[in-house]
Amino acid sequence: MSELRFSLADVAGVRLAVSPVNETVMSMWALASPVRYAVHLPWIDRARVTLGRPEVAARVRPLTHLVGRGRWLPDFLTPAARPNVEMAEQLEQIAATPPSVVVQDLLATTPSRPLNPFGQALLTDPRGLLPQLVDAVRVWYDEAIAPDWPRMRVLLDADVAYRAAQLAENGAGRFFEQLHPSLHWHGDRVISDDTFERDFDLRGRGLALNPTVFTQRNVLWNLLEDSLPAGAYPVRAVGTLWEATAPPAGDPLARVIGPGRAALLHLLDTATTTTDLARRTGMSAGNVSQHLAALHAAGLVSRSRQGRHVRYRNTDAAGVLLRASGVPTPAR
Repeated sequence: MSELRFSLADVAGVRLAVSPVNETVMSMWALASPVRYAVHLPWIDRARVTLGRPEVAARVRPLTHLVGRGRWLPDFLTPAARPNVEMAEQLEQIAATPPSVVVQDLLATTPSRPLNPFGQALLTDPRGLLPQLVDAVRVWYDEAIAPDWPRMRVLLDADVAYRAAQLAENGAGRFFEQLHPSLHWHGDRVISDDTFERDFDLRGRGLALNPTVFTQRNVLWNLLEDSLPAGAYPVRAVGTLWEATAPPAGDPLARVIGPGRAALLHLLDTATTTTDLARRTGMSAGNVSQHLAALHAAGLVSRSRQGRHVRYRNTDAAGVLLRASGVPTPAR
């Protein structure tokens, strides 16, 4: 069990952001344990082909050796992300890690498993070998993550928007308890039901929270004394990440209003953006926008703005249509 102690400044300093380097590094867990990460099998199948190319395998080897099944991550590999951070910035941050921190973080992983040969070599010569590790992360991102990054980014951004609304509406205590079942707010601290024994004072630095695609169980903490504390938590709706949604076969509503518009109505029981709908249906964003405009004009969807995002949701009239077509709709 871990405890994170908050001051008033820490509560005010809670922030949410997407970390491309987290997805790149943690994706290695899915590659090593496909059964455990079965939801990602479409990506795993493609990633295995990519890693099977000799020129990729050779350059990515430092990362595959350092991140594997049952291995703890050295904290310097998953730095806290600030809003709108780009992959290049995070790689520069990793490259600038002081050698003493690299050594400290590597040694902290040894209770899970002994370091492999690359880990041992990095421990001995962090300044000389860290560039090889940074290059491995960069290559793996370019080859395996970047092609699917727009799809992942939509899901991660949607989670950030949802959690930010929860934080604004419910306050920090309720926010943390809704973030993950393993978290509980008690007085001035968050208690995390995990296998670690940490009692960590945030000391006014706040806390960066990053949703992640490739984390399934507990919140993973990155708690360093000399940098921004961070936590990586499982993103919502990860099961939708690789699917292309269509209306159910034989859906009578599709015969009346068309399969594209019917597909959207089946997805709009919760407020959703155009970009997310395009990802989930496989339609272009322009096509989705045209369908939504028609549905909105017909009074079947409503729209609302949250920050820079416009979100659409079914109206009661759409619910009547869906029920009449024999499709159950979630209770509001």
